[in-house]
Amino acid sequence: MKTRIKELRKARKLSQEELADAVGTTRQTITSIETGKYVASLPLAYRIAKVFGLKIEDVFLLEEEA
Repeated sequence: MKTRIKELRKARKLSQEELADAVGTTRQTITSIETGKYVASLPLAYRIAKVFGLKIEDVFLLEEEA
């Protein structure tokens, strides 16, 4: 699954650590999601999308949509 997390995070000048703190996870988890090595759980995906003020489908892209 592809994500827009890195681009959204950089546009808002958030570090991986700051985003991780905001959503209650670790920096390593954010790194893994950004690189495609880990797929966020639905609750975590919701929290990430909420930080950016977007819907989940605007942050997380299914492969056929990417």
